Amino acid sequence: MLKNQEIIDQMTLEEKASLMSGKNFWNTQDIERLNIPSIMLTDGPHGLRKQGGKADHLGLNKSIPSTCFPTAATLANSWDESLLHDVGYYIGSEAVDENVSVLLGPGLNIKRNPLGGRNFEYFSEDPFLSGKLAASMTRGIQSNGISACPKHFAVNSQEHLRMTIDEIVDERALHEIYLEGFRLAVEEGEPKTLMSAYNKVNGEYANEHLYLMQEVLYHQWNYEGVVVTDWGGNNDRIKGLLAGNQLEMPSTGGITDQEIVHAIKSNELEEDVLDQSVDRLLTLIFDTRSADTKKAVETKHHHEAAVEAAKRSMVLLKNEQDILPLQSGQTIAIIGDFADVPRYQGAGSSLVQPTRLPSPWEALQKTSLTLSGYAKGFKRFGGSSTKLKQEAAALAKESDIVLLFLGLDEGSEAEGIDRSDMKLGNNQLELVEELTNIHDNVIVILSGGSIVEMPFASKVQGIIHAYLGGQGMGEALSDILEGGYNPGGKLAETYPVHYSDVPSAPYYPGREATAEHRESIYIGYRYFDTKDIPVLFPFGYGLSYTSFEYSQMHVSSTHISLTIKNTGSRAGEEVAQLYVEPLDSHIFRARKELKGFVKVHLEPEEAKEVTIPFTENQAAYYNPAMQAWSLESGRYTLNIGSSIQDIRLSHTITIEGDDHAPPYNKEKLPSYCKADVHHIRDEEFHALLGHTPPASKWNRKKNLDHNDTLAQMKYKKGLGQMIYLLIVSIKKGLMAANKPLQANNTMFIMNMTFRQIPRFTSGKVSKKTVSRVLKIINLG
Repeated sequence: MLKNQEIIDQMTLEEKASLMSGKNFWNTQDIERLNIPSIMLTDGPHGLRKQGGKADHLGLNKSIPSTCFPTAATLANSWDESLLHDVGYYIGSEAVDENVSVLLGPGLNIKRNPLGGRNFEYFSEDPFLSGKLAASMTRGIQSNGISACPKHFAVNSQEHLRMTIDEIVDERALHEIYLEGFRLAVEEGEPKTLMSAYNKVNGEYANEHLYLMQEVLYHQWNYEGVVVTDWGGNNDRIKGLLAGNQLEMPSTGGITDQEIVHAIKSNELEEDVLDQSVDRLLTLIFDTRSADTKKAVETKHHHEAAVEAAKRSMVLLKNEQDILPLQSGQTIAIIGDFADVPRYQGAGSSLVQPTRLPSPWEALQKTSLTLSGYAKGFKRFGGSSTKLKQEAAALAKESDIVLLFLGLDEGSEAEGIDRSDMKLGNNQLELVEELTNIHDNVIVILSGGSIVEMPFASKVQGIIHAYLGGQGMGEALSDILEGGYNPGGKLAETYPVHYSDVPSAPYYPGREATAEHRESIYIGYRYFDTKDIPVLFPFGYGLSYTSFEYSQMHVSSTHISLTIKNTGSRAGEEVAQLYVEPLDSHIFRARKELKGFVKVHLEPEEAKEVTIPFTENQAAYYNPAMQAWSLESGRYTLNIGSSIQDIRLSHTITIEGDDHAPPYNKEKLPSYCKADVHHIRDEEFHALLGHTPPASKWNRKKNLDHNDTLAQMKYKKGLGQMIYLLIVSIKKGLMAANKPLQANNTMFIMNMTFRQIPRFTSGKVSKKTVSRVLKIINLG
């Protein structure tokens, strides 16, 4: 018996089908005669993005003002589940105030590679940390009576060709790396909605992937909510429905509704499948009607919460000779465009219109610090300027301290496009070089949502990574610099010395048909720590204005306890991290894996006993031969550290496991056994997969069809290349006009498949019209 059986029995087939796609861009379909209301789904992960005018997916039209909190990449550095819950609560309350029922976030895809254009919107390279934080944020959002929507399920690892790329990943890496965070988010956060990804996973679109959806999500994890497509993420509507996708967004003008009706009338689809989908969606609609729980939002209070979140998430990376916090009486030069025009959030569907935005330069002027002035220093979007460098140098020479604000500009990281390298702009690097040559006390303040190379790290005295700190980042940063707040953030991702050191660097991104994850489980610290590759800053690293002492480690069957003492003169926060190290493994594994953490606030000389939950099952690995988790017998060292490289306490235990046969033939996987993943041969990768994957390149000679992308027109002479070059020229023109956000949005068009054109235009451009255009393109 379905939960909403009585209502479903009164519905016509056409009415049931109509509920399976949106009424418009952001709302579900309503059925007035049955008192079924329409509900609104809208972005976003770090603040409400409800568009006030005409709706569009990628932020060309402004949204109504709302509190812009730090992005996920920033919040992850807090390692603070309670903070994530609070941020979720605040964003959710603003959603309720605007009659929004489903908030599209948090995003928790794994940061496979530093060049991922949407890394700012995701938490970490580690699935345990990602999953725990996502679960907390989900609970916070849903405490308002509405729904969160973790995304993008699953293996959404690149923006280039994201709507068609086939992510080829071995079964063990799929479960241990790419699914584990979602498992934690689903089982512990209990979201009412989950968003599927655009991409394919091992040959099947994620949205219609029977194994991922039916076996893993619904059966293994007992998910009871609704699955919604990413906007335009439907491929085959009937396959999606069979897999368990209830809601397609946005509206297709009834096109796919008719496909559902036809499939049932032709006995291609059983009506029971549709009824079950309608039942789940109705439950979501009736459970989340936010108008009945409207809340008054205190804008000032929410801004203060955004400031607090930013303070607790910034990371002190370097502090030579305790140059920070700044001292009274010092003259301080403020240099860099990002000081006056802050880089505080990402771009694309998560773009928030902040309620206020004090810049660091404004905030610092309100402190007791002695500022000698401000100099822009460089052009934000690149290009050399001798005048700007000379002004910066002159200001530096007359100051005791130089605060140099560097970062990634708005066009460097955005939805729809991946970064081309891991570097800051050449003009910024030239300015650092010049200033460090003439001044001994340069402190870099870095803004950006992802990893960058820092060739200047050894030449400056201090580095604070502000990441993308939201609308409160200016005030948060000034409080840290002045010493009113002691930074306690820890990196949620590893900072390599060079991009070439990254394990996925030789394989990223997939350029055409497939993206091969030849590095397997060796993502981030799992590679660097296992292979002993030197890094600039390790996973879990972050300095403080005080110091901490660890002692008295005790292990029980359910948790680990230890004592942490603040041995310095300032109050501060410390994050103790648990890394499990298998000593007797018979398969290739990372040397250490994060399996727990705890954050504690301590006054000077204060000591506290803290606990980290841990059971032996957390040491298990996914056995692809069994298609289940397996626990090896043997010794395991439980390491407690301030980072993965700063282990303070250790204790070795012996675990009696299930001792299932190892799933691998080591002779066929020598590179994986040595964590030497930069040069994986075809034969070895295919042996790991257990099959030969499809070709990684497009067949450029074949005719284009409805499932091909607009990007493939570049290979078709005549009309195809003309349209392709027109889109490219539009992008170049927008970049030249310093409109990077709009320029990057052209990639949404380029990545689109021809089949999506009729759906995105609600039938204004028909499938028949697209077929005719394809025919002309293919004629060349």
